[in-house]
This record gives sequence, C-alpha cells and structure tokens, in this order.
Amino acid sequence: MKNIVIAFLLCNLSAGVFAQQHSTENIVIVTLDGMRWQEVFGGADSILLRNHKYTRDSNGTSSRFWQNDINERRKLLFPFLWTVVAKKGQIHGNRNFDSKVNNSNPYKFSYPGYNEIFTGYPDSAVNSNDKILNQNTNVLEFINHQNGYKGKVAAFSTWDVFPYILNKWRSGIYVNSGIDTLNFKDESLKLLNDMQFITAQPLDVRLDAITYFSAREYLKKHQPKILYIAFDETDDFAHAGEYDQYLKSAHAEDAMLADLWNYIQSTPGYQNKTTLIVTCDHGRGDINKDNWRHHGQNIPDAGQIWLAVMGPDTKPLGEIKYEEQIYQKQYAATIAALLGFTFKAEHPVGEPIPVLLSK
Repeated sequence: MKNIVIAFLLCNLSAGVFAQQHSTENIVIVTLDGMRWQEVFGGADSILLRNHKYTRDSNGTSSRFWQNDINERRKLLFPFLWTVVAKKGQIHGNRNFDSKVNNSNPYKFSYPGYNEIFTGYPDSAVNSNDKILNQNTNVLEFINHQNGYKGKVAAFSTWDVFPYILNKWRSGIYVNSGIDTLNFKDESLKLLNDMQFITAQPLDVRLDAITYFSAREYLKKHQPKILYIAFDETDDFAHAGEYDQYLKSAHAEDAMLADLWNYIQSTPGYQNKTTLIVTCDHGRGDINKDNWRHHGQNIPDAGQIWLAVMGPDTKPLGEIKYEEQIYQKQYAATIAALLGFTFKAEHPVGEPIPVLLSK
C-alpha cells in the first residue's frame, strides 16, 4: 500500500512540473553541426592550436582564441553563450563535472542525430545521410497542427538534406535549405536570395551567414512562433582538418546567436516569451589519431553532446556542475512541453527534461 501511495505522489509531482503555467509562446532552436563539447566548455585546444597541420596560422589563431584561464578561453570563443546564456539559462554537457548529454542513436552522425532531436525517437532504420523522406513524425509538424501555430513554423538550414529530415512535403512546415530560392517580394529577402546564388561556396553549400540572415529577415517579416536554424560549417571544417576555420565558424555562429537574441528581446510578441535552445547533432572524437575530425559508430566520444537553454520557463542555473544524464531523444518532448503540449507520435518518444521546465 505504501508503494502505491509513493508512486501516486511521484506521478502527480511529475505531472505538476509539466502542467504548470507556461510563459513560453515562441521557441527558437539553433544547431551547430558537429560542435564538440570540449570546445564549448574548454575553449580552443592548445595542442590543436600548435599543430600546423590543423591550424595554419597558429600565432594569429592563438592570439584571437587563447587564454590560460579556461573560463576566459571559452568566453573568447563563445562570448554570448558564456556571458548571457550562462547567466540567464542553463548549459548542460560538461563531462568534467559528470554532466552528461548523449545521443541515444548508435550511429552518431547527422541525419540520425537530427531525426532524434526532432522526433524523440532514435530509430535504427535512420542510418544514412541520404535524401530519404523521414517516415517519423517530428515535433515541428506536431506543433504546426496545434491551434494558433498553423503556418507559424519555419526552418532554415545550410545542409540541403533537411527537407527530407523534416519531411516538408508531409509536415507542411516551411523549410528553406541549401541553395533554395526564397521567393519573397521584400527587397531584403530578394537581395539575400541573389547573394546565396552568387557568392562562393568553399564548402559546396551556402554560407552559414546566408542561412542566418535569411532566417532573421524571415523572422522579422513573418513572425513565426517556431524557428529552427541549422548551421553546418563547424562540421565541414572539422572534417577538412581546418581547426582554425572550425573555431572561426563557431565564434561567428555565437555572434549570430547574440544578434538574434538581441532582436528577440527588443521585439513585442517575442520579448520575455521566447525560449532559445542551442545544441548539436553529434559530437566528435578526442585529439588522438585525428579523431577530433571524425564521428560515427567507430568513434566512442562522438555520442557526447551538449545543450544550452534560456527562456522564461527555465530556471537560470548556469553551467550544470552536478552529475546528470540527458539524452538527445528527450529534446522533442521538451520542446512541446515548453509550449504546454504533450508530443505524441506513432513511434516511441523520449520523456521531457524536467530541469528545463521548472522555473
């Protein structure tokens, strides 16, 4: 009888956490493809900085991103993350403090990771990066079908596989991906459209900056309630072994986050009503045997990821320095729960993350 009572109380306590009054009306999700937790929490790596194989201009890159103090070093790389989010939100995944965030899928590369983020289901059948229509229901399309959210969900990505990952043809959400025509009459959007076709593509995809400014201008003109921005350059430069460019892209993406948050906090309808979620699809290996460049099933560390969240329903705990275990499959249900919804799909879905939902 005692066990039944305890179970009842725990169940009601859990329900109370998720049934509380929510202030979040909008959500912005940003992913930095393949961004290692080691740099997020530790800043630039001294060994890779000194290795001219990976850092062509070691002196110049070090002068920009190196400080002996780890807190100052990571702040040089991610000033917005460590001055704003660390003060007003939560940052999970520093394994030096046993704060662990992991992929649940065994593959540890992009399509499986993004599928896990948005469907909450580490589907073993999602095991390639090919342009295959995702059969799993994602939380963005689920939200798009809720009252007040129809047509208010949009995604902008550098990588051109996202229309398939998010199955835009079934989900009905707006997905602008890769070299995609924006098709808007507004002059600022027409200019961005011209730029994405004319500018050089050193990584054979459009620049992350084009993806960002397209998303920002869309936000200004169309006021979506859910906006997803998927950056790509960090992963591409890491694969290429260009550590200096990897750092520069990460730093630039942090600046874009700051710019976006400044707009959000200065705009009625978004100000104090928006939750920002920043994460990655997978991790990478350590610095031994060139593993920092790679990820996948054969790289044990590649399933180690991180998560940063800031918004009106998330307690400002800063950097988490206690033992915990969060899984990527929990993100989708958490996104829905921040809006007061329970994400339901035809497949299993991970549980929401309680610490992100209790102000």
